[in-house]
Amino acid sequence: MSRAQLTFFVLILGALTAFSAMSIDMYLPAFPEMARDLNIPLATVQLSVSAFLYGSAFGQLFYGPLADRYGRRGPLLAGLALYVLSTIGCAMVHTGSGLLFWRVAMAVGGGAGMVISRAVVRDLYDTTEAARMFSLLMLIMGVAPILAPLGGGQILLITGWRGIFGFLSLFGIVSLLAAAVGLPESLPRERRQNRSLAEMTKVYGHLLKNRQYLRYAIALGCVAGCNFAYISGAPLLFIELHGISPQQFGLFFAVNAFGLIGGSQANRKLLRSHSPQRIAAVAFGVNAAAGVLLTAAVLTGAGGFPLQAVLIFIALCTTGLLYPNITALAMAPFDRAAGSASALLGTIQYTLGASGGALVGLFSNGTAVPMTVTMALCGVIGLGAVVTGTRARRH
Repeated sequence: MSRAQLTFFVLILGALTAFSAMSIDMYLPAFPEMARDLNIPLATVQLSVSAFLYGSAFGQLFYGPLADRYGRRGPLLAGLALYVLSTIGCAMVHTGSGLLFWRVAMAVGGGAGMVISRAVVRDLYDTTEAARMFSLLMLIMGVAPILAPLGGGQILLITGWRGIFGFLSLFGIVSLLAAAVGLPESLPRERRQNRSLAEMTKVYGHLLKNRQYLRYAIALGCVAGCNFAYISGAPLLFIELHGISPQQFGLFFAVNAFGLIGGSQANRKLLRSHSPQRIAAVAFGVNAAAGVLLTAAVLTGAGGFPLQAVLIFIALCTTGLLYPNITALAMAPFDRAAGSASALLGTIQYTLGASGGALVGLFSNGTAVPMTVTMALCGVIGLGAVVTGTRARRH
């Protein structure tokens, strides 16, 4: 590929990896208005985040075998079409149950981009280069948490919350057209799986028996759990408890997203002299420490909101180091089954991520404690998974 083609290729993959962030972060400032307009509890709107994550988790399982058997492009385009239709459904909904249904459908459609973008990177790059590429994609994906809440807050002022989903449908259409025109097929016919889909789903069983893969998948799920606990609890912490306006909330969210981007770009330089395993272990140590200290700060009130904001920023900075390295390490042993490995990785990631967000809603008590405790637990468990995975790899 020429430099221009490579740039376009990276932009498309970056957009595909950003579907989750765009679909969640953009409507966060609208939570209170959606609850009032639909006449439903705020907890139900918060649950729509977990509904999306669970839909992503299990929807991705369908794309793995399809992508390994039929190539990457066909399943991707079908999934993006479903995403567009589902965002329109969300924009027209009038009940809480309808909101949850269409959010799940959105997740199933958007899951195609997340599965296939990882598989394409694995098709084309080795472990260290894949980690660098995932870091580069996070630079693009990281723009979503910056622009999405800011854009969502402005759209909320102009059109109300339904306009946010209208914008997401436009984002889906543009991504669909770009992928159709500019994303080449990365899995040649001779490398595709010729077995039946029923036989190919048995690959998931073999993957689950691979202890190294499973440890890294759990670690990646803990990273997602930390992030989505923050996402689910942030509107309460910033808007309700500290009086931040929906528009100002977007600014705070953007600062934390810059931290994630900074971590991912520092990772590209760190990979020149350190292994992905080493970087992941140290980053998870810092993440766990930040989560524990954040919980202590919330419980005691020490340092007030400034200290809480700093500790959240540190925790999210480490995720910029963790996502690309753990993803590359988990995918490294797999070539012909990269689609299935990517799908199951995403399922575990989003199941644990959704569980982190659900725990915040389930134990909601009007304070930030459910959010901070969940973030701390994810950090500690993830650190254990990475450290044991690294030791097993050495032996």
